[in-house]
Amino acid sequence: MYNQILVPLDGSELAEMALPHAESLALKYDATLVLLSIVTPPVITSRGAKAMELFEEQIDTLMQDAGEYLDKLKARLAEKQIKAETYTKLGPVVKTILEFADNDSVDLVIIASHGRSGLGRFFFGSVAAGILNRIGQPLMVIRCKDCPE
Repeated sequence: MYNQILVPLDGSELAEMALPHAESLALKYDATLVLLSIVTPPVITSRGAKAMELFEEQIDTLMQDAGEYLDKLKARLAEKQIKAETYTKLGPVVKTILEFADNDSVDLVIIASHGRSGLGRFFFGSVAAGILNRIGQPLMVIRCKDCPE
């Protein structure tokens, strides 16, 4: 039923709450977990060549850190006999997840959410809410009200 299961991760404990569910489905369906980390470009606060150089260094560091994080998770999954692929992308989170899901033959997307609604969601934003009504693939949202921030 599922061949490729996308799990967007940002390095937080909350995001990793989706992993046990993804692991269970990957084992059941012999699916590959597609671990995706998205780096949001830092805000440039000054101009000039030095500022651009610093900006590029920050992006390189963030991309490298995200890649190393995913590689550690992939190794943990391999110990459990779960196939995984890792991808690190640069861009706005919701848009990048949607584009990745559309372009990479993903059968299911699993994400964790605080489950906020109303003003809480408005003030804190929600990747899950941003994806929910726009994604073409099945979406599993792991609702976690008491999870770590």
